[in-house]
Amino acid sequence: MKLSRITAFSTSLLLGAVLALTGAASAQAGESAAAIDYVALGDSYSSGVGSGGYDSASGDCKRTPRAYPALWAATHAPATFAFAACSGARTGDVTASQLTPLSAATDLVSITVGGNDAGFSDVMTTCVLQAQATCLNRIATARAYVDSTLPGNLDSVYNAIRAKAPAARVVVLGYPRFYKIGGSCLAGLSDTVRAAINGASDYLNAATAKRAADHGYTFVDVAGAFAGHEICSGSAWLHSLNVLNVPESYHPTAAGQSGGYLPGFASAA
Repeated sequence: MKLSRITAFSTSLLLGAVLALTGAASAQAGESAAAIDYVALGDSYSSGVGSGGYDSASGDCKRTPRAYPALWAATHAPATFAFAACSGARTGDVTASQLTPLSAATDLVSITVGGNDAGFSDVMTTCVLQAQATCLNRIATARAYVDSTLPGNLDSVYNAIRAKAPAARVVVLGYPRFYKIGGSCLAGLSDTVRAAINGASDYLNAATAKRAADHGYTFVDVAGAFAGHEICSGSAWLHSLNVLNVPESYHPTAAGQSGGYLPGFASAA
């Protein structure tokens, strides 16, 4: 009887200690998450174009709470969250007008950029409206730009981020492939053109990943997350050509932000 009482008492003490430690650890984790100062930079893929619900105060930048940066912030409740991403932004726009929120206190930065520099919008316009040969030539021009000019532009952005936020973890996210080849689309672009556009996206991502790695930044490739959800998949997380709202064309839907971008960012953040 005495041994049973001692054992029960010891078990009670051990359980209390475990609970106390668990509570302390949980509180510490909560404090750690709340202490993060997060800044979201970049272009329309980070501002959330295509997912709707835009904040009217953001004007032409078309920022929305459905974009992956805002979704992450809503879940993790960082100490501060500056949402600076803007539709149409190129690398020069990021350095010129988006870096003000960065400081030595910034802990986390996310960014998508480079697609507009490489002529993303013009490539898609050319491929939709002009002959296949013209489209393929425009894609070749974009790839040449990625080789010759984009790396230096990305270096300028990445260097500027590090200069203003020397301690921040920087997460660079890529772009999805647009099309499922041999998918459900019965009209529109040929599979030759669709494959060339996908290849150009991969080419851009590879160049961006290399520059990010050389700066010590984390690159997140979202192509895998979008697999099975490309245009022509029957379950697309990307808008095809939207003649009623052209700027949303070829951008992620709300499901693309939450299912395609958010998980990769959350795992890297």
